Amino acid sequence: MFEPTMIIAGASLVGLTIVAAALLRGWYGWLALKRQELERHYTGTEERDTGSSIGAARIELADLKERIKKLEAIASGVDL
Repeated sequence: MFEPTMIIAGASLVGLTIVAAALLRGWYGWLALKRQELERHYTGTEERDTGSSIGAARIELADLKERIKKLEAIASGVDL
């Protein structure tokens, strides 16, 4: 009546169906998450930095100038 090959094939088919359903559900969840991220981005409800980027740029520029001075001093042989 039931051969072992038929039982294994049926169990494999059921297992494959379960795995495919779980992956499909995960895919739909991921798409929903990305859709929410896009909506949040376009509606402007995402939290943003309120600080000035100009101040950060000035600090970074000053840091780079300091490094250049140190490198020039090392190249000329002056010990800091």
